[in-house]
Amino acid sequence: MKKIAVTVAVLALGLAACAKNNANNTAANDMGTENAATADMNGATNDTTNAASNALDQASNNLAVASNAVENATAAVNNASSNK
Repeated sequence: MKKIAVTVAVLALGLAACAKNNANNTAANDMGTENAATADMNGATNDTTNAASNALDQASNNLAVASNAVENATAAVNNASSNK
């Protein structure tokens, strides 16, 4: 009888060790969800930052083009004045 009792006790402990721990699984799933949300947010932030940076670069390029056009127009006026 002692062997049977010990065997049952060992089996019960084995089953208890293998029991599903919902609290730990839920915490792990929540952490995975938070990590995915953080990655999504970081990606969106990076995309927005890159778009703003590109727009600023484009505006700067447009300003340089306009400045060159003014310089060329000034030179043309000066040339026309001196070539009368």
